[in-house]
Amino acid sequence: MNAEPDIHNHAANGSAASSTLLKSAVSELRDYANRLRPLRHAIGVIEELGDAAAGRTARKLTRHLAELEPSITMIGQIKSGKTSLVNTMIGWPHLLPADVNPWTSVVTSIHLKPDPQSPARTATFRFFKKDEWDKLIQGGGRIGELAGRAGAEDELAKIKAQVNAMREKSKSRLGRRFEMLLGQEHAYETFDEALIERYVCLGDDFEDELPPQKQGDQGRFADITKSARLTFHQPAIPMKLCIRDTPGVNDTFMMREQVTIQSIRDSRICVVVLSAHQALSSTDMALIRLIANVKTRDVVIFVNRIDELSDPGTQVPQIEASIAATLAKHNGPGGAEIIFGSALWAEYAMSGALEKMPAASKAASENHADARGLALSDFIGEPELIWELSGLPALYHSIGQRILEGVGREVAGRVATDASNLINQIRVSDNVAAKAEVDAARINVRRVDIRKHFELLRDTSLRHLVGDLDAAESAFEARIERAHQSFLSRATSALITHLNTHGDKVVWEYEPTGLRVLLGTAYKSFGQKCQTAFSKGTRHFIRDAAGLYRDALELPEELFDIKAPAAPRIPPPVSIGQTIALDLKGGWWRSWWQRRRGYDAFAKDFQDLIQSETSDLISDLRQQQAADIRQDTISAFEAFLDEQMSVLRSVTEKNALDRDKLNQLFGMETLEQRERELSRALTMLQGFDE
Repeated sequence: MNAEPDIHNHAANGSAASSTLLKSAVSELRDYANRLRPLRHAIGVIEELGDAAAGRTARKLTRHLAELEPSITMIGQIKSGKTSLVNTMIGWPHLLPADVNPWTSVVTSIHLKPDPQSPARTATFRFFKKDEWDKLIQGGGRIGELAGRAGAEDELAKIKAQVNAMREKSKSRLGRRFEMLLGQEHAYETFDEALIERYVCLGDDFEDELPPQKQGDQGRFADITKSARLTFHQPAIPMKLCIRDTPGVNDTFMMREQVTIQSIRDSRICVVVLSAHQALSSTDMALIRLIANVKTRDVVIFVNRIDELSDPGTQVPQIEASIAATLAKHNGPGGAEIIFGSALWAEYAMSGALEKMPAASKAASENHADARGLALSDFIGEPELIWELSGLPALYHSIGQRILEGVGREVAGRVATDASNLINQIRVSDNVAAKAEVDAARINVRRVDIRKHFELLRDTSLRHLVGDLDAAESAFEARIERAHQSFLSRATSALITHLNTHGDKVVWEYEPTGLRVLLGTAYKSFGQKCQTAFSKGTRHFIRDAAGLYRDALELPEELFDIKAPAAPRIPPPVSIGQTIALDLKGGWWRSWWQRRRGYDAFAKDFQDLIQSETSDLISDLRQQQAADIRQDTISAFEAFLDEQMSVLRSVTEKNALDRDKLNQLFGMETLEQRERELSRALTMLQGFDE
């Protein structure tokens, strides 16, 4: 076992060396944070020159920028060193316990804050709800559910025995509080490694190795903890960032599979952590399935623990070729970026304790440096060289690029679009007010009638959007139902062919990949239709609204430059990758096979099994994911319409201002000064909303 450097807490407590290395790795994030300055300035101009309504909206846009927190979900193999990698990414080695049993690992969201906060650290641990725990205890979790559905009593008995053992251990640790804790959460205004281990680390298996005063404390709540949320000030990271460590495919009873799936859906970047010794093989199908429906540009593969390779220079290209081939063979995200490195090297670089690095690890680093053409003379010192070899700079560079091109660009574009519309609103209001000042303002339609026309336009636009979404949803439901029935028909036909060819003595296997592909294609088509409906609706509304303004107010056409917001993002359908019966090739499937008698029983029971197995998946796609997309689309459209209603109110209320009121409102001597300032602000926004 490799010796670990003594670097507990040092990064979180502000070690200069650690902070310098971390800062050097996040230049893209720093560039993005700097790039937002002109956008913030333009919003400030709006708040200064606009009316009260515009000021409120400007402050809301400022909050949107401040709340931007890109999220990265980490998933990986057993013993890949994923948690150690997370610890070095956040600049706090050993914060999360790395050697935990998958049984008790939890989804841990770590929120990094660049600005000081009070309190500086917070932690919240959420426990399983009683119904979730009961499902595990009574049915053995998702694995038990699959085994029970297949009639594999032996497998189910083993699972239940394990679950009962876990329950008894939990009860012995928690006593009478056990039942009371379910569904609750614990919150703290500070935390350290010892506190984390009470909720995240396995307890009993290690208690004999602990000093007497700590026995019974480590892992005390681990069995019932569903998720953890940690927040702390990390000044080396220039913007808010959330990194989620997940149990991924390592969850023994798949208790947290759905939580992991949701984490991937909510995140914009997925980092798959592999061990250099395991690379990626067909045995990692569960891992591949989880990322198969994530866009290639949103997936980064980090091959960890290359410090344990004997000849990285030769082995790294071989491992990379093997991973690419496996992904291509099993419909994984082909073309995903693959980065090689070592969390252990990153720890040593952060600690500065390179003299403690084991000889084998040192030799591997030299071998890897030679293969990459890197020399110590190229760096400030050895820590910087080892840091580069660790792969952390490359990983953060990749993450930074994806933030710049993805969620960062989207948020900045959305805010810039809203800001541009606000500036145009102010310019229209100014024009109306200026005409009113010389008694030249005319409103050809009474205010109340303008609003009625606008409200009618709003209702009509929303009704058309809902109609388009209804049609898209109906087509989606019909398509996934056809895909479902087609899969059942093909699979059952293949089963009958197998029975006729080989009889019932040879266990038949059938991959559900085809169903996943069909469902994923249907989901993608539905998402695109929703985005198209949104874009069409906003485009038509802008055209009609601009016409209404011009007819009612007799203002120049060039003033009505209303920009359409971008359609909401469509999250990846990660739940399609959840484990179903046909994914499991263990003893329970053989047991199911052996219990059938007669070809008709095989066909009927198989259809019943797959029908029940996939019904939850179909239901989730229809009632959860598609419903979320629909609601997000409607909510974004309504927000845009409400914003334009606010513009209308602002414009029509400023047509009767005298010079004194005009100067009081504007706070400037002339309208020309306002126009110059607004034009400069509008120029600052150019490029953000493209």
